[in-house]
Amino acid sequence: MNFSNIKLVVSDMDGTLLNSQHEVSERFLKQFQQMKAKGIHFVAASGRQFQSITHKLSSIQDDISVIAENGALMQHNGNTQVLLKLSPSDVNTCISLLRQVKGCYPVLCGRKAAYIESKDDAFISEFQNYYSAIQQVSDLTQVKDDDFLKIAVFHFESTEDFVYPHLDSILEQFQVIVSGQNWLDISHKEANKVFALKHIQTDLGVSPEDTMVFGDYNNDIEMLKLAKFSYAMANAHPRVKATAKYTTSSNDAYGVENILELLLSGR
Repeated sequence: MNFSNIKLVVSDMDGTLLNSQHEVSERFLKQFQQMKAKGIHFVAASGRQFQSITHKLSSIQDDISVIAENGALMQHNGNTQVLLKLSPSDVNTCISLLRQVKGCYPVLCGRKAAYIESKDDAFISEFQNYYSAIQQVSDLTQVKDDDFLKIAVFHFESTEDFVYPHLDSILEQFQVIVSGQNWLDISHKEANKVFALKHIQTDLGVSPEDTMVFGDYNNDIEMLKLAKFSYAMANAHPRVKATAKYTTSSNDAYGVENILELLLSGR
């Protein structure tokens, strides 16, 4: 396989670049330095909070681009900008609906912090794996003075089975994506990773033929279509495997790193 034209590598975080312990490997960090030396730009594209992504990639954060909150926030060329956000009215509509869904835990994701109402210790323990800037509040609909990027929803069993079926009334108004086994994201209708990635490709003068993308869940599907070399992880959702042109090993078996090794050896 000829990787000689690759100028841009894009990876999801959870279930893809991060292992099951939510860790970035030292192997990847070494590979990143090699990619940088060869003029290959790296983008971390995630449903995660911006602060959480940069915390995980703190040693390289100034040399990469970041797509956070499923494309609602982007850092590129040293500039961080909100691309698309929810209005206070949007927040009220969604939170009111989610309060009627049994077993779900909403997270209001702002630029400054992620806000939660729940005091459930088990949920908070899970939540803290994905968010670093956190505020607990009594009422999510009363949060002011922030840009609202999305509403994330957690369910201990499956958001696809137990939350998504209850959201029919908002599907035309918002982007609703199952982003993991336990997570679902509600965003501005136009917000997705592709919206931000196209900005980066255009700015860098990079085409899909020059792009490599890795992903594992439904919020990666459209992004995978923007790359000639698109990879689904072995642990990916069936829809992601059906979309990607290629597959690699799981996130716990260095699926991203194994392909990057081939990319670098070919350069």
